[in-house]
Order: sequence, then C-alpha cells, then structure tokens
Amino acid sequence: MLDVRALVERVGPALLRTVISPESSTVAGDVVIAEPDQPTTATGGDLVMAVGISGCEQAVQLVRDCGERGAAAVLLKPPVPAEAAVVEAAREEGVALVEVRSGTDWAQLVWLVRAALAGGIKPAEESGVGVADLFRLADAVADVVDAPVTIEDAHSQVLAYSARQDLTDPARVSTIMGRKQPDDVLAKFRARGTFRQLTKGSSAIFVPAQQDGTLPRLVMPIRMGGELLGSMWAVVPGPVSEERATAFADTAPLVALQLLRWRAVADVQRRRSAEQVRLLLDGSDGWRAAANELAVPNEAHRVIAIEMPASDEPAEGQRLAMWEWITRGIGRRPLVTEIGSVLYALVPDRARGGGWPELRQALLSHDVSPRPLIAVGTAVAVTDVPRSRAQADELIGLLRTGLVHDTVAVYEELWHLLVLSRMAGAATDAGVATLGPLVALREHDRTQGTEYQATLHAWLRHPGDPRQAGRELRVHPNTFRYRMKRISQLVDLDLDDPDVRSALRVQLLAERWAQHG
Repeated sequence: MLDVRALVERVGPALLRTVISPESSTVAGDVVIAEPDQPTTATGGDLVMAVGISGCEQAVQLVRDCGERGAAAVLLKPPVPAEAAVVEAAREEGVALVEVRSGTDWAQLVWLVRAALAGGIKPAEESGVGVADLFRLADAVADVVDAPVTIEDAHSQVLAYSARQDLTDPARVSTIMGRKQPDDVLAKFRARGTFRQLTKGSSAIFVPAQQDGTLPRLVMPIRMGGELLGSMWAVVPGPVSEERATAFADTAPLVALQLLRWRAVADVQRRRSAEQVRLLLDGSDGWRAAANELAVPNEAHRVIAIEMPASDEPAEGQRLAMWEWITRGIGRRPLVTEIGSVLYALVPDRARGGGWPELRQALLSHDVSPRPLIAVGTAVAVTDVPRSRAQADELIGLLRTGLVHDTVAVYEELWHLLVLSRMAGAATDAGVATLGPLVALREHDRTQGTEYQATLHAWLRHPGDPRQAGRELRVHPNTFRYRMKRISQLVDLDLDDPDVRSALRVQLLAERWAQHG
C-alpha cells in the first residue's frame, strides 16, 4: 500500500509535485476522473484527477467533496494547487494535494499512476521493466513509422501508446481511455479478417479506412518462438510505402523482447500477490501484513470460488484462461489465487471500481464452454475473509452435485438449499435411511425397476396437486395417481400425519443428496 508521497516519487518529479500530504493519505483505491460541474464518484482511498478544472472555486468544492468521500488525494494543474483557498481546503479536509506539471497528458498520467499502484513502475534503484519503458518504446516505434502507435497484448489490452494521439480517430481515443479496444471496434476489425491475419501471419497488415470514419491502420503482430505476444497498431493517413512498412516490421523483435520482460515481471508480481491472497483466505499468521502489502481497502469483501468442469483441455490452461477472464477490464484487478483446482478472487462489495456487482454482471454475461462453477460467499470484513471463503467452498460442493443450476451461486440467495443440504448430511450420518417403510419402497424400486421413491417425493413437494407432481416427474397425472395407489398397497403410510410427512421428506432428501454428493 502506497502513501501519496511514495506514489509521487514513483511516477516522478517531472510530472508530479506534492503540495500537501497528510500522514493518513494512503492510496487504497483507483484513479477517478473529475469533470467540471460533475459530481465526483470517488470513494475511500481514491486518487482524483481534476481534468479540465482550472478555477479556484471549482477546485475548492472538489477538494471538499473528496474529503467527505474519503478520497486520498486531488491532482490539479497549476496555478490552482497554489491558491491559498485550495490549500486551506485540502488541509481542513485531510486530503493530499498534488500538482500535475503543466503540459502533462492526463490520459498518459492515468496509465502511469495505475501502473505505479499495481507495482509496474519501480524506483530507479530497482531492476526490471515498467510501464514507462513501454511508453518510451512506443514513442520510438512511432518515430520509425511516422504515426501514433499503441502496443497491445494478445487480448487487445493496451500496454502503452506513443505521443501524437490527437492525430487519430474516436476509436483510438476510446481504446486509450478504456485501456483496451472497445467491443464494437474489435467486431469491425474481426469482420474485416484483421485478427485472423494477426493470428496466422508475421508481417505488417494494412487495414483501409472504414465508412464510419475510422482511419487506416498498419498492424504488426508481435511474436517470439511462434507465440503471439501481442501487436502494434499505427494509425496512418493512407497506404504505407513498402520501406516504411518494413521499418515498422523491423521493430517487432525489440518490442517482443520488451513484452517478454514485461510478462516475466508481471508473472513474478502475480505469484507474490497469489501467495499473499492465500494468507488472507486461510487467516494464517501474517494475514495483516499481506492485507497491507496488497493494499486491501478496509471495507466489506466477498470471496468468489471458480472451478472449471472436467474437459479435454489441460486444467492449467483452463485456469490461466479463467485468470485472464476474471481480471479483464473490471476496474482495478481483483485479487486472485489458485488453491488446488479452485480459483479464488477477493473483491470489494462496493458497486464500482471492480466491485462485486460489476464483476457479477461480467460473470453472467461472459459465455464460455464448458461453463465453470462459480460460488460467492457473503460480504465480510477483511478480518473475516476465511468465513466468506468457507461459504464459497460449501456452495462449490453444492454446485458439484448438479442439483443447483445457478450460473453464479450466491450464498445468501441459496440459504434454503444450504439448510436442506446440511440437514440431509446430518440425517445420513444418523442412519435415518434404515428406518420405516421407505426401506421396502427402495428395495421394490431396485428389484422391479419402479420409481416409487421419486413419486412419493413429488407428492410431498406438491401435496394435493397431481398435475404439478406429474409435470415434475414428466408423467401424466393419471399415471401419478396410479403410482400413489400402488405405494399405499405396498407399504403402510399414514400420509395424513404431518410428522410422518416430515420424516419421509428428511429421509428422501438425505438419499437424494447422498446420490449426488
């Protein structure tokens, strides 16, 4: 977890300068853009960038709003941060005030700050590759091709981009601000066969202008050892000469090396993060230090458990694909780890910035086959994360039985099935299956191929309604009535006695859950 001063130090004094930094100004949230005359959406620990706010009065109001919402810092361009009223408001509200150097591009600053929060930018004395290196490389490639460039990974996530993006089109602007190519833009390029060429080819691809105003692109796949690591996209005014296209292609090996270094650093960070998340899920010694290192906000969180069903694809490949799926484009990335065959994500319960409602919508809308089992524990304090994890594990067990078909199973929404499951488990342990006339029905079903136990269960679920009971069993109501008559002839059952009905339901539930356990 970074405080504001450390964050400014990481991004660099060429871009940021701390004006006021209270001791409590710890960054625990995401970057939020504040527009003029628009209410801020900041929450606890967020960094608020005052884009387009140049007046003292607006700045004072923004600082006070951020103070009420618990934001960590407000970033403003000069001369506003030096205004006495703004400085006094920040001091009174306990909000850090940071000056953004004149001429700094807001969009690029968003990237750099987010990268610093995620650990992508390190102090000069530390080794490794950071976002700044990729941005410098993008600028170098742009000089070669004489056009604004983006460097993207294999999932069309933008890793870095060059200067001169003001010479592009709305599709490129949306790509940069959204950190990935928008779905509608991706669909247009897919329709033209661009991604099919990227997947199979190794040379630069020219994509002509489109009728909607999208400018031409020169696209270069980035490969290493046959593996597609990503791509470079240059927005060009028209067809490109062979010499320039060749020069653009010649930069690909250098970009590939940088992407490999980037991925290696990201993998180390991910493994470290996974270890810390495991400590939180287990409640093991050191979980408090892990929460601090992961910058887990002091707010309610849920544990999500995801298990891939059996398939021909290697389990490791499935889990890695799921890892990318759950973290793609959902605000700040959820904290994720693997334990055995289950993938766990720890997400805040808030509505925005990578919170549970936002993630739930993504889980419901993402169509994959085979469909994974997804179970979600209740919202708990950070000190109680192991309880939410245990709840998610219990739900995963319920989903494995096949008796629950929810796409995303949420603990508090399935309490009634959990009651029945626990009751059935206790009844099985108590040996209730050997008591009463149900033993005779079970034996008759086994030897004669009848379905009298299922018939009795449907009657208990829909007493006095043979049509509904028959519909559940997929038989005609008259067939259902005949079966019930035969049951009364085979065993002595007083179905008018409520205690008898309750006892039978417990027995039948225990047997049913045991068969699917």
